[in-house]
Amino acid sequence: MSVLKNRSHKLAGPNLELCLKLGLGLCLLLTFSSIAHAADVRLAVAANFTDTTRDLIVAFGKATGLEAVASYGSTGKLYAQIANGAPFDVFLAADSHRPELLEENGQGVAGSRFTYARGKLALWSPVPGTFEDPKVWLKSGDFARLAIANPKTAPYGLAAQEVLTELNLWDSLQDRLVRGDSIAQTFQFVATTNAQSGFVALSQVRAWDDKGGSLWMIPQNYYSPINQQAILLSRSENKNSARQWLEFLRGDKARAIIEKSGYETEH
Repeated sequence: MSVLKNRSHKLAGPNLELCLKLGLGLCLLLTFSSIAHAADVRLAVAANFTDTTRDLIVAFGKATGLEAVASYGSTGKLYAQIANGAPFDVFLAADSHRPELLEENGQGVAGSRFTYARGKLALWSPVPGTFEDPKVWLKSGDFARLAIANPKTAPYGLAAQEVLTELNLWDSLQDRLVRGDSIAQTFQFVATTNAQSGFVALSQVRAWDDKGGSLWMIPQNYYSPINQQAILLSRSENKNSARQWLEFLRGDKARAIIEKSGYETEH
């Protein structure tokens, strides 16, 4: 499993030989534990929110003096890690379903769940002129590969499936779809032109250094709302610091950062 970290950490715990002896599951637990000692708040964050979270962590540190560390991945895989005991304090998902499940099964603190952002889906290519009319281009099938995130584990992938279903293209494009494990990997497929275009989060395009390319901001009536929810986790050992993070996330400064990144927020 590859999990991106907000910053580099020395793995003071398990080395490769120890990992082989103990097995991957225990090795991951030791890895998470080594990160836990280095931060006041441990965040599990949906991959689409990577760049925004990095900005939020900086602002949070300046506002509170506390240090937050984030691990990024698909919502589904992070949920599985949490369900299996990974020692995070807060889960920032890209949907509302999995935080609801955590609250229902007692792994999330009742009453702590809220929508911190509403995501927007985009069809994007870094190459200008890839498409003029995106719907005509999609229906033409004049491309070798179209990237989407795995609909089973990534909410933005599920939204992409809904768009293609709305356009009556889901079945006919199956042999051209390349699926990323997360929306971050999906974006990389497109950014490196391993796929001619792909369904990504608008926030990822906003963070892209090269502002050129082809972009279709998909009408939001083409897919179900991407309500991204946060929840305090019951097994958190840093609940006071975690609650400060959640309070910060609801505040005006955080909302300004989130909206600048291409999301909507609730006021």
